[in-house]
Amino acid sequence: MKSRVLRLAFVFLASLAVMGAGNDLEQRFQSLGHKMVCVCGCTQILLECNHVGCPNSAGMINELEAQVASGVGDTAVLNWFAAKYGATVLAAPIRGGFDNVAWIIPIGVFLLATVGTFAIVWLWKRRGLSLAPVGTHSPSAGPISPEEASLRERIRRETEY
Repeated sequence: MKSRVLRLAFVFLASLAVMGAGNDLEQRFQSLGHKMVCVCGCTQILLECNHVGCPNSAGMINELEAQVASGVGDTAVLNWFAAKYGATVLAAPIRGGFDNVAWIIPIGVFLLATVGTFAIVWLWKRRGLSLAPVGTHSPSAGPISPEEASLRERIRRETEY
């Protein structure tokens, strides 16, 4: 009785392992297929290419199945496709090496632009550039010359309704 239960448990565990391995391959296939773009020119994700009469997607999907079944890592599969079809086959750059620039530069430019904008606004505020109405004078601006006072009065008269 014990041996029968042990055999049944072994068969059960073995079947679970086999089903899990197949499921793992399917998950890898789906994951990798959604990280690539069909090269037919439709610019759709490889596994979602619905381009009628697509000359490339069926072959690429077969190649992807073969690569996943061979057991190589995800990065190796993506590198193989990039070597064969060019870097445009990747929906997003692979993280690592020179491709990090494609991830870092846009973020860096955004941060520098934000910091630069805040710095410019801070400098403008620090300078104290304020537009005072005619007839008022900021003590920090220094004395008004008679020419400037007459010019301001002329501007005020010409811009009245």
